[in-house]
Amino acid sequence: MHKPFARFLIRWLVCGLGLWIASAVLGKWVSIGNHVGVVLIGGLILAVINIVIKPIVVILSLPAVLLSLGLFMIIINGLMVYLASRLYTPLHVTNFGAAILVGMVIGLVNYLVTTILESQSNKQ
Repeated sequence: MHKPFARFLIRWLVCGLGLWIASAVLGKWVSIGNHVGVVLIGGLILAVINIVIKPIVVILSLPAVLLSLGLFMIIINGLMVYLASRLYTPLHVTNFGAAILVGMVIGLVNYLVTTILESQSNKQ
């Protein structure tokens, strides 16, 4: 799993899974319709945003991240989700607060998937 393309595919699937779970949990504020394609394309767009734009935003906001002891990363994750929803209109997030919650759900899913994958690689 050290290959860049495999890591990107995992990131893409984790973003899509996080969007799907967030739409199920936060259905009042997040809508993806009943289409698997919206989840896949939304996950792809979010993964690309996280690879290209997020590192730049993190570097530019490093003082805020350091002063908040990393809690500002929640705001940055929400900003990335909000940007993805604006770029891809079938993925609809009502407001920035909902985008922060979606970012938290995706972060939790990412943590769980990473933990499972690392425990599987340690067993081998």
